[in-house]
Amino acid sequence: MQLPPQVRAAIEQRAEEVGLASLKPAAAALSDAYRAGAPPLLIGSPERVAAYLVARMPATYSAARAVLRETHRLLGDREIASVLDIGAGSGAASLAALEEYPEAAVTLVDRDRRLLDAAREWLPRARLFGEDVTRSLTLEPHDLVILAYSAGEIGASSLARLWQAARVALVIVEPGTPQGFAFVRSARSALLSAGAHMIAPCPAAGACPIVDPDWCHFAARVERSSLHRRVKGGMLGYEDEKYSYIAVARAPAVPAPSRIIGRPRHHPGWIELTTCTPKGLTTVRATKRDRDRFRAARHAEWGAPGI
Repeated sequence: MQLPPQVRAAIEQRAEEVGLASLKPAAAALSDAYRAGAPPLLIGSPERVAAYLVARMPATYSAARAVLRETHRLLGDREIASVLDIGAGSGAASLAALEEYPEAAVTLVDRDRRLLDAAREWLPRARLFGEDVTRSLTLEPHDLVILAYSAGEIGASSLARLWQAARVALVIVEPGTPQGFAFVRSARSALLSAGAHMIAPCPAAGACPIVDPDWCHFAARVERSSLHRRVKGGMLGYEDEKYSYIAVARAPAVPAPSRIIGRPRHHPGWIELTTCTPKGLTTVRATKRDRDRFRAARHAEWGAPGI
C-alpha cells in the first residue's frame, strides 16, 4: 500500500526542505521510541515532523487502510457520513477512512498542533481540533470513530467516551506488539460488556482464545519510497507493518466465520493455516488431494477470513 500520490509529494517536499542529514537521526529517535513502547511525546521540531511523515505515517496509513477496508466489507451498506479521528496526528487514519467513505465529513483531534498543521495540507476540508482528549473535551457524535496508534496517549479511561460518540462503529488499531494487543483485548472486553457487537477481526464475541505470551496481530505490506529507504537505511522496497485491531458496531453485524491469524505455512504437498473460530483456535490442513481446498489455501492471506 502507498499513501495517496498528492500526500507523498507533499511529504517529499517537506523532507527536502529539512534535509536528509537532519531527517535520519530524527527518524531513528522516533523508531527507537516506537519499538520501546514509550509514551507518545509531542513531535516538536520541523525535523521530527518531517521524519514522522516519512518513516511512520505510511505504516499507520497502511494498517488503518487494511482494517477499515475489512470493516467496510462487513458493515456493508450502513451509512458512514461522518468520521471522528482521535489522536489523529497527521491524518493517516482519516485518509484511509476517506478511501472507503469518500463523501464523509472528517474531524481530527490531536494535542500535537504541528502534526495537525501537516494534516491540513492534505485534508483541507477536515475540521481540526488541537485538544487533549483525555481532558473534559466533549466528543460530538460521529458515525465512525477511529482510535489509531493512540492508546498510549488516550488510555483506557477515555474508552467509554469514544464508544458513546460512535453512532455506527468504533475501530481501534494498535501496534502488533504484546503491549498493543493487550490494550486491544482489554478494549474488546470492555466494549462487548457495554453492548457493542463484533465486526472484526474476531469471528464471535466469546472469550479471546489467545493465551499469553502469544498475541493476535496481522501485517500490512508498506511500499517504501526511495526517500523512505534512505531515511531508514533499508534495502528492501517494502516493509511489513504489524498491527492489532478491534472493530465493533452499535447494531448486530455478521463477522467472518473464521479468521486466519498467522502466515500460511507451506509444506511439500500441503498448506497449514491457523484460524480463529467461534469455538477457538483451529489448525486447517489443505492437501493437493483436495484440489479446491488446496487452491483456496494457496491464495489465503494472513488476516483474511478462513477457507
